[in-house]
Order: sequence, then structure tokens, then C-alpha cells
Amino acid sequence: MTETPDKPMTLAEVEATARAAHEGQTDKAGRPYAEHLQAVAEGVRNRGGDEEQIAAAWLHDSVEDDALSEQWLEEAPLSPRTKNIVLAVTKRPGEAPEEYAARILATPGALLVKEADLAHNGDPARLARLTDEATRTRLTEKYAHMRALLGLPQQ
Repeated sequence: MTETPDKPMTLAEVEATARAAHEGQTDKAGRPYAEHLQAVAEGVRNRGGDEEQIAAAWLHDSVEDDALSEQWLEEAPLSPRTKNIVLAVTKRPGEAPEEYAARILATPGALLVKEADLAHNGDPARLARLTDEATRTRLTEKYAHMRALLGLPQQ
């Protein structure tokens, strides 16, 4: 990771970057993806997360979704901790859930971001918007399994 920049991005700049990067992307229910990013950032804030974790929450899916490159993240004027959290919560193709969970647990600050992400992803009201019962069931089970691997209580 690069050194902490002299003038790191503000939270407003991080939010604007994340929104722009995910512009036009929708979630499985067809909602603008920025709604999910905002909910995760608010979830981190509400759980007592600091600015570095909130910044990581805004960017948590950016590399995984190819909205921003890993090189962009490396060069971005963000703290090493924020970058580490984003990379920790970036699931790699073909990665086993156990490996993914272990990386999150090993990275300081990442668990809180993933907890907020799972809370929004697993929100019954959000899942209810999915019209496909099989998808709703699959996602509910996936989120419950990840919560168990991370030692988080079930919703």
C-alpha cells in the first residue's frame, strides 16, 4: 500500500466517486445501486465506525464489481487502512466463503463494514422486493452462512 496521502479524499469526495463509479448499476431488485452503498455507509456510521470505515463502506463493492480498478484504489488518496478494508471485503472469483471470512476477520475494521453490508443485503424488506423466490431463498441462506462464519448474530 502507498503511504497516507497529504490530502486524503473527503467523505463527500469518496461518496461522489462511488456514486459515479456505480452509475447505472442496479441491485437484483432493479433499484439504483447507490442506495445500497448509502445504506452500508450509514450502517457503518450508526455502528460507531470511523471515517476510514465509512469511506471503505462507500467503496466496498467498487473493485469487486469492476466499477473501479484495484490500481485506482492503490493510487487513490485514501489511508492504507481504508484501502485494506476495501480489499478485505472484496470477494475474489471462486473464493471459498471460509477464506473470504478469514480475510475479513484478519483485517482491522473490515468486520464492521461487512456487518453493515450483510445487514442491508439481508434486510427482509429488501429481500421481499425480489420477485424470484429461488433467488430470495438462495440469498437469505448465503447471508446467514456468511454471518455465521464471521461470528455475527443472525438477523
